Amino acid sequence: MGISALLAELVIGCKIYGGGQDASLRSSYDYVIVGCGISGLVVANRLSEDASVNVLCIEAGLADNYEAVIQDPVYVGADIGGKYDWNLATVPQTQLDGAARAMPQGKALGGGSILNAMCWNRGGKDDYDAWEALGNPGWNWEGLLPYFMKASRTFKFSEDIARRYSINYNPAVHGKSGPVQVSYPKYFYPQSINLFAGLNSLGVPTEFDPNDGSCAGAAFIPTDLHPQNQTRSDARRAYFDPAVSRKNLHVITGQHVTRVLIDNVAGTNKVSEPVSTGNENGNGNSSGASEGLGFSPRGRAPVQGERDTRRRDTGSSSLRISGVEFAENASAPRQTVRALREVIIAGGALHSAQILQLSGIGPASLLKSFGILPAIDLPGVGNNLQDHCLVGTFYPYNNRSYPSPTDLTSNATFNIEAEIEYKAHKTGPWTAGSPNGLAFPPLSLISKNSASIIDGAARQDPTEYLAPGLDASILYGYAYQKNSLVQRLSKTNVAAYEIINNNAGSLTVSIMHPFSRGTCYIKSTNPFEPPLIDPRWLSNPVDRQILVEALLFNRKLLATPPMLELKPAQFVPPIEADENALNQIINGGIRTEFHPSGTCAMLPLDKGGVVDPHLRVWGTENLRIVDASIFPLVPAAHLQAVVYGVAEKAADIIKADNNAVLHPTHVKPSPSYFVTMAASTSRDVILPSTSETQMNASAHVSLHSLEGSFVSRISPKVSSLLMRPSSPTGEENIPSGSLPLLTSESTSILAPSQTSVNLPVLSSFVGGRTAISTFSIVVTRTLAILPSTKVSGKYTTDANTEETTLHHSSITLGSGSSPPIDESDKISKAVDAILPILLGSDDGSTAKAAMFTKQKQRLKQRAALANIIRWILSFLHIEMN
Repeated sequence: MGISALLAELVIGCKIYGGGQDASLRSSYDYVIVGCGISGLVVANRLSEDASVNVLCIEAGLADNYEAVIQDPVYVGADIGGKYDWNLATVPQTQLDGAARAMPQGKALGGGSILNAMCWNRGGKDDYDAWEALGNPGWNWEGLLPYFMKASRTFKFSEDIARRYSINYNPAVHGKSGPVQVSYPKYFYPQSINLFAGLNSLGVPTEFDPNDGSCAGAAFIPTDLHPQNQTRSDARRAYFDPAVSRKNLHVITGQHVTRVLIDNVAGTNKVSEPVSTGNENGNGNSSGASEGLGFSPRGRAPVQGERDTRRRDTGSSSLRISGVEFAENASAPRQTVRALREVIIAGGALHSAQILQLSGIGPASLLKSFGILPAIDLPGVGNNLQDHCLVGTFYPYNNRSYPSPTDLTSNATFNIEAEIEYKAHKTGPWTAGSPNGLAFPPLSLISKNSASIIDGAARQDPTEYLAPGLDASILYGYAYQKNSLVQRLSKTNVAAYEIINNNAGSLTVSIMHPFSRGTCYIKSTNPFEPPLIDPRWLSNPVDRQILVEALLFNRKLLATPPMLELKPAQFVPPIEADENALNQIINGGIRTEFHPSGTCAMLPLDKGGVVDPHLRVWGTENLRIVDASIFPLVPAAHLQAVVYGVAEKAADIIKADNNAVLHPTHVKPSPSYFVTMAASTSRDVILPSTSETQMNASAHVSLHSLEGSFVSRISPKVSSLLMRPSSPTGEENIPSGSLPLLTSESTSILAPSQTSVNLPVLSSFVGGRTAISTFSIVVTRTLAILPSTKVSGKYTTDANTEETTLHHSSITLGSGSSPPIDESDKISKAVDAILPILLGSDDGSTAKAAMFTKQKQRLKQRAALANIIRWILSFLHIEMN
């Protein structure tokens, strides 16, 4: 270790990975990422592909030492409750049996990917189409599939095994060069064949490929398993180890982020004092057990009533996050690091919400109850918690002619032989630790009561089974979620629950599309105190009804001839159990499937959203969240493949946003000055500040989104800017503002597919005269079925009357077929909608050229006009060279 690295480790008490042998922690980075689990490492890897930026990822846990318990699939689940687990627990679940439950979460470099069951499936196409329908353009199945593929490399299996176990492969939906290795074990327990045959006999089909978007039947699920060495392919080994030599990527472990730092909000940039009492390291007291462990709630939840009068208007005001604060433990000195571009939260559904709340971003009433000054009253933070809750069963198979996973623990000889085979050849039972013969049945295929259950769900008052005191926006958003769930669960291609088969007699059932919603709130102002986690499993009776039907279906399944061949004994639940008995078993048996999500949901603000479709926290300029907390609805899947895909998409969004505004495309000098912005109705693009105002060329910046879904934000409003050229030098500090390019009345004028609008800020001038000779706007749609379409409008200014008149009439088509008849009219209307907003006028045909006419006497020379041009461009934050 180099001297600088050693000093850095001694000074800040952390281990620095990456950045070369002599790496030392910098005072600032372009990107600071909080949490180095799946999403954090994916984003860190992708952002640091650009050698011109510096990336820091901060992890509270440690890096594993390549232990067998982590890498060898036979040990799946064995390290839950160990040193790589946060050991969290829920509050007592009074709607069940009153007991708390363990809530395992990964606390390590790689996060949950080093603890999970390794299952690799994405859920159904319908899951993600529902995300988009809730107000998230580009987040449908088609928008995510390329990123699911980008994250992984999937390997085919031998044709003989594939045919025998119904393992099919659709190459069109699988990655061929991604970092995560996805394959199947080199050993299969034959009981899964019986299970699938039994399901088929009852009308539940076998899916062709569980990752092609069809998720409503039985399937052999692949795992994140390296096909050659048959070891776990987790986020650390897939995304960090290959990038460890990058000099622009630093990862520090053993450091707990206590909050984010916010500019211009009182007290939020002052470094906190260490805490001498209470929890020291942020861990919970659960050891993976399920009885009697949890927190005694302190503080109070948000109360219903009038919102905080200090609430930031998150639609028009944006706070800038300057960095983060962190410490090794509660009694250690706090450290800070600055973020020059963005802070990216990747702490998982439980800790991301906690960090925001501790930073003053969350429900104002909750924050005030702990004496935290609200920076942004954002009610959705910590609400909308969803989880796949499961109920274990026990139907031991008594046909000893079938090898069983229990032989590894009950038969020493079998286990020793399996261990030798694994270490020598990477084959045999030790490769088959993960459950992979699973099923995702639709409700209508397993229950005659499905119609009445769905009808009852449809008739529910959306607020009836939610936690008390929630903000109206959350209630409004849940109503949309509930309607989506009702509509989808009535389909035969949407899974209602999962059957988890362990090939030894357990057919665990787990809710896939829960109606219940929980909460995750801070317990105190001490960031090392775990949050109060209340999943509120089965608080909505629809979830309970589905579990009852699932257990009854298990009984039918076990009675099919293929399953009878295994000689199952129905112990839990017993074969004679009635509905009351089943409910008692459910109350005592509910556990987590380790899939908490939704606490910082990607939803519109009026629906309780926390982040927008670009994953930016509402009301902030440069704070994003990229983990499972952003899921508006939890998909019917084991979540790791989903998180990898979401993080890959997030990385591209972050790159596109920052590259567009920080690296504008420069054009040759010209008398025209253009700003090109993508126009639609969904998002604001934050144009960062720049001190570069020297003008010796024209500037052209092009902002493009992956889905064509940007709306420009200009600071300050152009209408205000045009009215007050009070600082031609560009040195004045102007408060930020925003300008949507399309009004609410015109949001449907342009199609949502990759629409761009060219907005000339200034056009040609003649000598030292002040009048603008022309002002044009070009609307271009880049649809495959529509050629380039150009609408030109000419603005002419009369220097005597000081009036500017708009004439727009020409529509020029590019090569190819013409657009529909009404297309030209739509584009023409778009021009009418945009130009008046740009000029600050309410009249689309005649507008005062306010900036130029009111300053006529001041702008008699060409140099003066050039100063004004430079001033305008500085407000638009366009860097010129």
